[in-house]
Amino acid sequence: MTEAIVARSLTGRDWIEPPVDAGLARALAQRHDLPEVVGRLLAMRGVDLDAAPGFLEPRLRDQMPDPSLLLDMDKAAERLARAVRTSETVGIISDYDVDGCTSAALVLRWAGHLGLRAKLRIPQRLQDGYGPSPRLFDALAADGCGLVLVLDSGINAFDALAHARARGLEVIVVDHHGAEAELPPALAVVNPNRLDQEGPWGSLAAVGVTFLLLVATNRALRAEGHFERVAEPPLLHLLDLVALGTVADVVPLLGLNRALVRQGLKVMAEARTVGVDALARAAGLKAAPTAQSIAFALAPRINAAGRLDDPEIAARLLVTDDGAEAAALAERLDALNAERRAVEQRVLDQAERLLEPQVRADRRVLFAASEDWHPGVLGIVAGRLAERQHRPVLVAAIGDGEAVGSARAPEGFDLGAALRRALAQGLARKAGGHARAGGFTVPTAALEPFHALLEAGAGVPTRPRLRVDAPIAVGGARIELVRALERLEPYGEQHPRPRVRIVGARLAGSRVVGERHLRLRIHGHDGGALDAVAFRAVGTPLEDAARSATSLPSVQVAGRLSADHFRGVERVELHLDDIAPDR
Repeated sequence: MTEAIVARSLTGRDWIEPPVDAGLARALAQRHDLPEVVGRLLAMRGVDLDAAPGFLEPRLRDQMPDPSLLLDMDKAAERLARAVRTSETVGIISDYDVDGCTSAALVLRWAGHLGLRAKLRIPQRLQDGYGPSPRLFDALAADGCGLVLVLDSGINAFDALAHARARGLEVIVVDHHGAEAELPPALAVVNPNRLDQEGPWGSLAAVGVTFLLLVATNRALRAEGHFERVAEPPLLHLLDLVALGTVADVVPLLGLNRALVRQGLKVMAEARTVGVDALARAAGLKAAPTAQSIAFALAPRINAAGRLDDPEIAARLLVTDDGAEAAALAERLDALNAERRAVEQRVLDQAERLLEPQVRADRRVLFAASEDWHPGVLGIVAGRLAERQHRPVLVAAIGDGEAVGSARAPEGFDLGAALRRALAQGLARKAGGHARAGGFTVPTAALEPFHALLEAGAGVPTRPRLRVDAPIAVGGARIELVRALERLEPYGEQHPRPRVRIVGARLAGSRVVGERHLRLRIHGHDGGALDAVAFRAVGTPLEDAARSATSLPSVQVAGRLSADHFRGVERVELHLDDIAPDR
């Protein structure tokens, strides 16, 4: 086990700095003209001298697989190509999150290039719950659809898909969530996480799988000579949607995902999709798009539609080519996001109070439920609480005899597998998800045994850990280093933005800015100085740590470096995560 660099910070966390091959780090820095810190990061993340060029400049053509390697892909592509040739009306059911909305928008924009009629239905969170439902299939059948694509859901929707088959609908499931041995009754099930699927594509978001389906369908149409009569849809111009959904779904940004996002960000910078550009303006983004701006500015606004209103608002924004309509929809999403933040804070405060007795009792899995909570914000609340408590957290809204909720977990606990066990044992009506995120519907009478089952599968909580990547002095936090770190973009899951450990520092004080943020000034014993901001720190242990650290002669701080633009001047800013006494 990696030894802690800091045994206990001022917020009670251990700082872990993974070991690194110093020789490889130096060689990487020298060969690619990088600061030693950046060479260290590459070596620490398993990038060797041969792999470094592809990591620094990921190219889609180097990572792109043959879509036919995915099971049922050829069957799905041939059926979709037939719909194009025969001018069918195709139905689409997608999830209401960003991954689902971008998957739907990707197909709709592709279909628009080909003149293919398509009808979209997205589940209403409160009315339909998660995934396809008989009501949605019935609506599409009434619209004249014989073929339906189910995007970013459907892998466990056995009853709904049986209903669709009984209605005479042909269904193609395009999903990436964990599957059982038995597959749902569909014409084709394209999912890199099928148990019988081989290959390294299990980390793809649904929008990435959807992109591969359209690549395969274009190939089928090209082989038939279809594009001798009509223009081929330019799929590479739609990669901004793929990047948006991939980053938002928090899948690993390595391999194919890294290449998709890197190229998608370039497309996004060209403002090819009117709706994405309008949303960036509504969010106040002025710099070139990054994975971080997707995660913290664009994705929450798209998700706000499905959380509090009609998710089809977001899909319409991503499909429209009308600038005025896009601006109006983007402003609506911006307003919904502000409302979402207020609702989220109220639920977070109440849930935290409900969890206090469980924390004192050292429960391994925490569970909070209320009849007064809006279901649309439960996933965010569970995520914030899991991060604070460093253990799995489930948060649910109770109504009509059942609890509908979201679950989040830190690394080391497979939440999706635990939820599927609860489903298999009859303790949940619906349950599933990824290793660190999931959802569930549980009868209120089964809440205690449901909680007990998850508790039994959880390990003993350990002291929270904070990963740090490299030590630097305050004077080393220069804009040149920030620019060099940008060469490692895009950052995301399994390739996070690096967190530096700044040593030999002194805090000059702190003040509250905005609603819940702290701004601080850091001085270095080497004569350097640096501004820092601690986001959402007010009322947390980090605020207490910042206040007490001002009386210490020397501290070390952990955080992420960023370029800040103020009154036309570019400077370095630290996004502060933690503080510890200097050794």
